[in-house]
Amino acid sequence: MQRTVNRVLLALVGLLLLAVGGAVLAVGLGVEPPSWWLHQGRHDVLLSTAERTRWRGEGWWWPVVIAALAVLVLLALWWLAAVLRRRRLREVLVDTGDGAGATLRGRALEHALAADAGGLEGVAHARAHLKGRRTAPQARLRLRMEPHVDPGTALRELADGPLAHAREAAALPALPAEVRLRTVSHKAERVT
Repeated sequence: MQRTVNRVLLALVGLLLLAVGGAVLAVGLGVEPPSWWLHQGRHDVLLSTAERTRWRGEGWWWPVVIAALAVLVLLALWWLAAVLRRRRLREVLVDTGDGAGATLRGRALEHALAADAGGLEGVAHARAHLKGRRTAPQARLRLRMEPHVDPGTALRELADGPLAHAREAAALPALPAEVRLRTVSHKAERVT
């Protein structure tokens, strides 16, 4: 979801900047602008002195400008933090029973879970990602299934096999999982 929102926002900002920049460049090169455009010729400025200083004497102007800029900065920082935030769990805390505990690399558990899920009957390819907290991880699996496999049966085998093995190996009380199933599309081949 966040990846889609990020791409849509970047596309909208890019299109807006491209349209405005292209229009200013076109007018600067001598293309006749429409009557509603910001400036009317290649020697006209975007904002005249009168337009830039028109609201300066009003008491509400500067607080509104500062508030709008502050909101823009906060939105930009939120967006940057969302993009830079780690989406994968780096390590899982394993309760060893002696009170000390141990840590398990998240990538190692992901690879083991994907390999175990990939070994199930009818699974052509498996990918696993861990998210959440290191004391309560959550798994996200993507499985490419052969067309003949029943999804319900595949989910039961996944829950009883690879997910149960990962939960027991990491000594986790629970390992919630989000599973996305897709079928493999085979290319048509001519039989002679």
